[in-house]
Amino acid sequence: MIDLWTWTTPNGRKVSIMLEELGLPYRAHAIDITNKEQFDPEFLKLSPNNKIPAMVDNETGMTLMESGAIMIYLAEKTGRFLPKDSEGHYRTLEWLMWQMGGIGPFLGQAHHFLKFNPGKAPYAEERFFAEAQRLYGVLDKRLEGREYIVDDYSIADMATWPWISRYEWQQIDLDDYPNVKRWYVEIANRPAVQRGYHVPKKVNEIPVPGS
Repeated sequence: MIDLWTWTTPNGRKVSIMLEELGLPYRAHAIDITNKEQFDPEFLKLSPNNKIPAMVDNETGMTLMESGAIMIYLAEKTGRFLPKDSEGHYRTLEWLMWQMGGIGPFLGQAHHFLKFNPGKAPYAEERFFAEAQRLYGVLDKRLEGREYIVDDYSIADMATWPWISRYEWQQIDLDDYPNVKRWYVEIANRPAVQRGYHVPKKVNEIPVPGS
């Protein structure tokens, strides 16, 4: 059994989606970051950086924070969603790192300035909207002629998709990125993604372009 401490954010959803895809038994514990529960001393023991998600694998005793590390661990534990051949393995890690170093931090800043604090910092709004557009362009080009980011469905897709699911927060029109839109809708329709999206509690439905 795996214990997962999480919340309804892209980083939290990465791991709950992966656990649902793997079919592993797990318990989700809500850490309500809107009430600053991530600063609770007990949670600090699991996640020294005071960020969700955090995980304990009760089978092995492994405790991990950071969504990317958790996903790599689960992929290696189960032998799924991370190719074993050298090229596929490192290509998947390459795009996982791209998500963690680009998509996550910069789209997160776009949320902060474009959705939650509009009009307060025009320079920041312009900067992070432009970077959001650039990153969508990178992903759109990568998906040209490919069903998934690295050929087969992998942790690279699971890590990136939850950030794209907030495209409206980033003021992005998915029609401008047809390859991203096709990929996004296909993954949104996966039953495991539908389940993992709503962990740790029922929230609004997954946004689908044109709905």
